[in-house]
Amino acid sequence: MSIEDLEAEIIEEFSIFDDWMEKYEYIIELGKDLPIIDEEFKTEDFLIKGCQSRVWLHADYKDNKILLSADSDAIITKGIIALLIKVLNNQSPAHILQTKLNFIDVIGLKSHLSPTRANGLLGMVKQIKNYAMAFELKTTSQNGQ
Repeated sequence: MSIEDLEAEIIEEFSIFDDWMEKYEYIIELGKDLPIIDEEFKTEDFLIKGCQSRVWLHADYKDNKILLSADSDAIITKGIIALLIKVLNNQSPAHILQTKLNFIDVIGLKSHLSPTRANGLLGMVKQIKNYAMAFELKTTSQNGQ
């Protein structure tokens, strides 16, 4: 599925909830369903900068797709990174770099987070895009472009 299709799916899922308590419960459930990150990636090298909670993010690159894994020590934050992974996992670096992640604003996520959590969300997006940029540059240099 494309990033746009996945964003539309999330927007639809969030539209069925009446209030933000239900939406937070859904975000928490997404975090509970997040596959466990390998312990070797739960180090300082993989911590997201700017997050109040501890969030570890790792990216692999295979067949021109980025494979993301993550964990957090906070349940809401773990759900937020799970949302991002749901949309951006198994996508090409170029597509990740081009996306605006409009679903974040459409579902009202950023406006319903505390300033520190909103800052953490931006840090997560930035780190994923940094991985995408690094993989894109690596691929371009290997192809001699």
